[in-house]
This record gives sequence, C-alpha cells and structure tokens, in this order.
Amino acid sequence: MSKVNKAPLSLSRLVRYMDGKDGKIAVIVGTVTDDVRIEDVPALTVTALRFTESARARIHKAGGECLTFDQLALPCPTWSEHGISHSCFTLSSVVEMWKLVLIVYLFVTYVLLRGPKNAREAVKHFGPAPGVPHSHTKPYVRQTGKKIEIARGRRRSRGFKV
Repeated sequence: MSKVNKAPLSLSRLVRYMDGKDGKIAVIVGTVTDDVRIEDVPALTVTALRFTESARARIHKAGGECLTFDQLALPCPTWSEHGISHSCFTLSSVVEMWKLVLIVYLFVTYVLLRGPKNAREAVKHFGPAPGVPHSHTKPYVRQTGKKIEIARGRRRSRGFKV
C-alpha cells in the first residue's frame, strides 16, 4: 500500500471518532501519533501498522491496548464461538454463510479509520493553474523571497488578487 493511503491519525482524532463506540476495536492502516492537545485518553483497543512511542505509552497508561494486525486475527481463528462448525454443508452454502458472518462480525466489532489523506503539503499544489481567476492553488516556485510570485495577483494590496 502506498504512503499516501497510510496517512497518520492523531490520538485526539482517534478519541473523537471512537466516542460512543465502547467495546469496539479501532483499526487503522497507518501510524497512530500522540497529540499533546488532549489530556484524558480513554481506554481504547487499537490496531494499527505503527504507533509512536508516546502514543503507545498513553494508550497503555489509560488501560487500553495496542495490537498489531497479527494479534487482531488471533482471538477468533476458527470462528467456532460464533456458531460456525464443520458439518455437512455444500461448499457454496458454507462460503455464503462465512461471508454473512464475516460482514456482520466486522460491523459489530471493528471501526475502520484512516487519517486525512488530503492533509499533505503536495495537495496544496493540485487544482486549476496558479494565476487563473479564483484559483487558490499554490504555485511551484524556485525560491521563496521578496519578489517571487507574491506581488500582483497574489495580494489585494498590490493591485488585485485572483
């Protein structure tokens, strides 16, 4: 999976998204980072690719747990506790039943989350060309200085702003 699709998620967003979802496991394909702006972290069960050391410490201190994706698969390897056993079914009916149970189990147990994909610096450069009317696209410039693309057309105090 590409780096763009593994956006980091801060602890404050994680707490906000998991509010009212007690007993569920947060699943994040990305990194969970610490956020000093939040004081109280509730006890959460979180699965992620990576945790920063401080985020992991705060989750553990609150009584929660940090899991890897390997550990996430362990509590239910055979699905026997969900009433599925090996009996004489046809293969297609077993497959359909597994699909149904898997979908229900995923929606009941897990909350799939991801960080903001468009928070990257590169996204500011996407869109209509810089200089086009009503375009707020950030231009690619050689250098940032006194006279480089900050005068007419970029500020109202210099004639006009597009």
